[in-house]
This record gives sequence, C-alpha cells and structure tokens, in this order.
Amino acid sequence: MTISTDNNLASYCAEVSSRARDASRLLAGLSGDVKNQWLVECANRLESHTEQIVAANRQDLDVADQYGLTDAEIDRLRLTPTRIGQIAKGLREIASLPDPVGEVIEGSTRPNGLQISKVRVPLGVIFFIYESRPNVTADAAGIAVKSGNAIILRGGKEAIHSSRSIVEIMQAAAVDCGVPADGVQLVNTTEREAVGHFLKLSQWIDLVIPRGGESLIRRVVAEATMPVLKHYDGNCHIYVDRLSDLAMSLRVVENAKCQRMGVCNALESLVVHRDVAAEFLPMLSEQLASHQIEIRGDDETRRLLPDVVPATPDDWSREYLGPILSIRVVETLDQAIEHINLHGSHHTDAIMTSDLAAARRFVTLVDSAAVIVNASTRFNDGSQLGLGAEIGISTDKLHARGPCGLRELTTYKYVVYGDGHVRS
Repeated sequence: MTISTDNNLASYCAEVSSRARDASRLLAGLSGDVKNQWLVECANRLESHTEQIVAANRQDLDVADQYGLTDAEIDRLRLTPTRIGQIAKGLREIASLPDPVGEVIEGSTRPNGLQISKVRVPLGVIFFIYESRPNVTADAAGIAVKSGNAIILRGGKEAIHSSRSIVEIMQAAAVDCGVPADGVQLVNTTEREAVGHFLKLSQWIDLVIPRGGESLIRRVVAEATMPVLKHYDGNCHIYVDRLSDLAMSLRVVENAKCQRMGVCNALESLVVHRDVAAEFLPMLSEQLASHQIEIRGDDETRRLLPDVVPATPDDWSREYLGPILSIRVVETLDQAIEHINLHGSHHTDAIMTSDLAAARRFVTLVDSAAVIVNASTRFNDGSQLGLGAEIGISTDKLHARGPCGLRELTTYKYVVYGDGHVRS
C-alpha cells in the first residue's frame, strides 16, 4: 500500500495509533481466560489457513532478490507448513504462561489501616519495528495482547504479504473471541516516512521497540518522543580465568561463538588470563579452525599464535555477527573486567572459573544485562531463562533489562483501599 501525500500518511499513522489507544483500554480489562482463548484460536486458525499463508509468503519470496536479501535472510523469510506449525505452537505456549496483569507485586497495611498494593498493569500501546521475519509478527502480537497491550506492527517490506495474512487471521479470531481487533494492527504501508510519523505520536503510543540494525535503532532513539526499549549491538565476551577447567572452557567458547554466529548473544570477544593462555589458546585455535573462524589478537595472543591477524583498537568493540573472534590476554581478573566494561555493549558477558570469589567479583562488577558463570552467552534468551517468550533484549537500565517477555511489557500502579481515611 502506498499513501501518496505526507499529509495523508500522517493522518493514517494518527488514525492507527488512536485506534490502538482505544483498543488498549479494552485490553487492560480483559480476563486472562479471554486472552488465552484468543491465543489458542489464533494458533488453530493459522494452522487451518496454512495454504493461504504459504501463498502470501510466496509473493514475498518471488521478489526477495529485488531487495538484495542474502540466502540466510531469504531462509528466515520463508514459511512452510512446519514453520507455521511452530508459530502456532509458540502462541499456545504464550497462552500457557501466567498472566502478569493484576499481579500484586507487594502489599502492606499502614498503621492507620490504609491497605497499599503495588499492582502490575499493561503499558498501553507498543509500536514494534522489526526485521523481515514473519514469525515475529505472530510472536509479538501474542506477547503484547497476553500482557494487556495493543501493538502496532511495522515489519519489513520484504515480508509484507506474509505479515498481512497472519495479522488478518489473528484479527478475525479476535472479533470472535471478544478481543478488540485493533489491539493488533499491521502498518499497511511500506513507506519509510511512516516510522517518523509514528515516533511523534506520544499522546497515543507508550513505548517503541525497534529490532533491527544499529542505524535503524539510532534513528528511532533520535526521533522518538516516547520511551524506547532496545539494544544497539551484542559485543559479548567470555573471560577464561586463571582457575578454570580448560576442557569446559573450550566447549563453552565453541558453543558461544559457533552455534549460531549471526545473533546478538553470540560470542565476539574472548579475554584470557596470562597464566592459562599458553595452554589454552593453541587448543582453541585448532578447535576454531574447523569452523573457519578468523582470530584477531593482541601482541601476546600473536606471540602464542603467530598466524593470528593483529587486532586493531576497533576490534575490541566490534560485533562481527560472523566468523571472526577478537582475543586479548590479561594479567588479572580486574583487568578483564575493565576491558569488558570499556569495550562491551552491556549485553551478555561470561566468566569461566572454578574460583567462587572470582565469579562473585565478576558478576558484581561487570555492568551487563546478563552476566553468566561457566556457561555459554547463548543462554541470554527469553525461552532459555524461563520467560517463555520474548519480544527483544534490552541493554537499558530503565524500565526493563535483558530479555523482555510478558512482565517486561507491564508497569505498575499503587492501589490504596481506605475506610473514610483523611490526612491530618
């Protein structure tokens, strides 16, 4: 869909946002049973409309090469009956999760008899900007509605037909289940200027979540008039301590780097204590060679591994999202912590150690959304950490940090019950 003039586009964005605000007020009062019924009905209908969704997806795949998508990106775009089944399974899993809305976080009774409760409530309206992965369309809609929020979905133009088909099915299910259809809306234009218009509508939109490249996220942060939940990149570290199980460390480093390289919680930078570097690094180099990983190292790393590419200052802060790993050798635990806090992206960092005191110091002083001891950085993921589902990962400190699931899409209010109390 193309909207011809800027005034028309601005009006369209305002209309979508206003309808979402109205829907959010209705969603806030829905019972968990109604929301769960809708999620299960959406799952059933997506499966029963598999042929329709695959046909829409084929329209996107037919023009994918015009957008310069890589083979990997085209594969993420593709929907098959099996993948649609997985989307449906994800919605059923969201339905099985506890409803966060109405949860009493804490409560007390004051000496004067006032009853105070801190109660979890929805945020309101979420504007979600994401990459060309149509499965994310259903996931994000499900998480938003389950947590009582309306959502405006701005997917990539490369998946517009797939996303539109999914949203239409979910909206039809909403009407039949007593859920406001405008609680899930897809931005029905691929014009880039639409994003800028939505970012000005803070009177209706409560939160923006951009999920994509760093340039997109920085643009959103610069233009948004409402809070933004985000992370820019994932320069994740593992520090191999002087007291560590080297066989375990090899296994964890290999998994963190090689299991899936193009994701934000993959390992990008390795820090190794000098006391174990001479033994550990040659073994690691041999192991990573089988995965065709290029190592970029400091002077000490290159002394131990002469064929390694010299690391530049930029390498310490790079998110490679591919087969490159930077390595630095340090003298102390504190030097490792300093390096990570200076060059990391505050996303996910890990320590390999058998020294409990070192582990405690590391988790206390490393300033990241997830700090891990003796395990892969790949575990910083909503499903792996027990959230059940996530809409993204935040490296911010307010209001949510780390994987953002149902609870992270809520805020709270104070509810006070009295019996004619007046303040003296």
